[in-house]
Amino acid sequence: KKNDYDSPSLSSCALLDTSLILYVSLTQILTKDAVTTQVDGVVYYRIHSAVCAVANVNNVHSATFLLAQTTLRNVLGTQTLAQLLAGREEIARSIQAILDSATEQWGIKVARVEIKDVRIPVAMQRVMAAEAEATQEARAKAVAAEGEMNASKALKQASMVLAESPAGLQLRYLQTLTTLAAENNSTIVFPLPINLLGGFGQKNGGG
Repeated sequence: KKNDYDSPSLSSCALLDTSLILYVSLTQILTKDAVTTQVDGVVYYRIHSAVCAVANVNNVHSATFLLAQTTLRNVLGTQTLAQLLAGREEIARSIQAILDSATEQWGIKVARVEIKDVRIPVAMQRVMAAEAEATQEARAKAVAAEGEMNASKALKQASMVLAESPAGLQLRYLQTLTTLAAENNSTIVFPLPINLLGGFGQKNGGG
């Protein structure tokens, strides 16, 4: 006959995975600048003390998931959309430090936190694209205006130099004609100073 035997030192047994990956998905988050976004995050953690994980919390995995979800929502709510898009790594490190400190008493070590994806509404994407395009156009206009200003200064200096030498001005005319003739094979009509023709007439009369 087999006798039933209960160990006086063991009342129950629990099996725990010591290394886990936790996916945290938030349906909607309202950023600091009132933009609705959807964020997916990943938490890598491991259990370094099974006793604490069993004794200090009822369901360690469920508690870690809820804490990660709440922490992610709270931290992201203090960031603007621009900060969220540009500073993922810094925000992830901040969330990791908060989770690691809070879950220490549960025997959990949070190894890493990653913000996997940030999705924004289509209408907001259009607004951001229009804003970026307007910024690029304004920058291009500023560069063009600066180029025009520099060119006008250079032309002013050149005109002052040419004004001191009428012969230099005529040479500039001839150089421009040479350039135009090389590029476009066409008839070119340009004004000729009267004093230049007068000089030719005097030479012919004298000869």
